[in-house]
Amino acid sequence: MSTNPAINVDKLNVSFGDSHVVKDLSFAVEPGESYGIVGESGSGKSTVLRVLAGLNRDWSGEVDILGKRQPKLRDKAFYRAAQMVFQDPYGSLHPKKTVDDTLAEPLAIHGIRDAEAKISRAMQDVGLPTSFRFRYPHQLSGGQRQRVAIARALVLEPTILLLDEPTSALDVSIQAEVLNLLQALRHERKLTYILVSHDLAVVGHMCERLLVMQFGRGVEEMTAATLAARAPQTAYAQQLLTASEGFRRAG
Repeated sequence: MSTNPAINVDKLNVSFGDSHVVKDLSFAVEPGESYGIVGESGSGKSTVLRVLAGLNRDWSGEVDILGKRQPKLRDKAFYRAAQMVFQDPYGSLHPKKTVDDTLAEPLAIHGIRDAEAKISRAMQDVGLPTSFRFRYPHQLSGGQRQRVAIARALVLEPTILLLDEPTSALDVSIQAEVLNLLQALRHERKLTYILVSHDLAVVGHMCERLLVMQFGRGVEEMTAATLAARAPQTAYAQQLLTASEGFRRAG
């Protein structure tokens, strides 16, 4: 393990009104690691990701990303280093913007030159032909839209990708394709991932380690090997595992 984690979260707390949704959460992610956060709906896992991404500014605790203590309001340099891929490829792309516009916009905001080469590389990396550059979201399938969303996150050449249920809105037949693409990209670009999911099978496939959350707390951290051996230490994690296996068998 390296001495400097890519992401270090210490005693993170988040409340919405009277609702305390993340409670004293601490974890660390190593550079180049893929780390999963799993839990049922309402466990607080997506809230954690939104804090890391700078989208939720109402929190307390300490968040260090790439060795730098993060303020509530992030600077431009942060967004070059860390990008988020959202759950819904339908909602996260502007319906009146072509793929080209969508990919060019972050480059323009950050004043990055050589946009042409960067857009071409991002599209190539996510397996989209150049001819798709001037299509609109409604002309693409769900899987293609999510590839565009991944390309948009990659175009700034970040170090960290924050993935919020990146395949749950897609057809099952497409899910594996997108997960395999994300796996390949992590190795090619030497990225660090945090993947939030309610699906233990997805996390087991994608991550080396995972944190199980319940009611805003981290109840157990385990390796993918522990998950594969069906040997969680806590009753809740075991219950989650049994439920996910039962669901798959029934399906």
